[in-house]
Amino acid sequence: MKLKILFLHGFYASGQCVPAMALKEAFAGPILNDEDGSEDVIEVLTPDLPLHPKEAIRYIRELIDQEKPDMLVGNSCGAFYAQMIAPVVGLPALLGNPHFRMTEFLKPRIGTQQYKSPRKDGKQDFIIDEQLIAEFAELEAHQFDNCSEYYRNRIIGIFGEKDTLAHFEPLFKEHYNWSVSFPGGHTPTADEVRDYYVPVIKDYLLDYAIDLHRPEVDQREPQE
Repeated sequence: MKLKILFLHGFYASGQCVPAMALKEAFAGPILNDEDGSEDVIEVLTPDLPLHPKEAIRYIRELIDQEKPDMLVGNSCGAFYAQMIAPVVGLPALLGNPHFRMTEFLKPRIGTQQYKSPRKDGKQDFIIDEQLIAEFAELEAHQFDNCSEYYRNRIIGIFGEKDTLAHFEPLFKEHYNWSVSFPGGHTPTADEVRDYYVPVIKDYLLDYAIDLHRPEVDQREPQE
């Protein structure tokens, strides 16, 4: 079976950031399905996201319509987007260190900034201003509007124990049942993606997400 992951990068990152490239490498070859011995292929899409949040969400929705991924994986701001979009489009999602208060992150950083990884359009400079912050504030106010009981077990959070930027696991747990931790910071290293993100994705995508294509609904109990 061929499956797709759509990875949504963080605010200062791009589709060529370390976590994106690590996911691509981890899923570069076929994966043995332990249940039936078949081989599954997982394609990882890592687009550059627009700076402005409403434009980014429109772009993500268009990509989902076009590419029909089976799962969303986001980090930081990308996880903020994934949480809002997943229940609307009917996809499971893994949220890596989701930053649910982007306005708090942006306010001390007003001015000209630079992306920390290359972007395909070659534009590395961008500006944080009051208008951008206001756009994020509007989304923040309604970011959990689409939460439902059905999705409590379909959104997973993964949180770095040494994250100094986002501390939103308690807020995550108000809305969702599953969370795991890894011994890293806000942006996972390539090794942390391989050792902690990938096993969660494999378990969820090859077991749980595939069941979403079947007539019966998976009724697994949430993890402790």
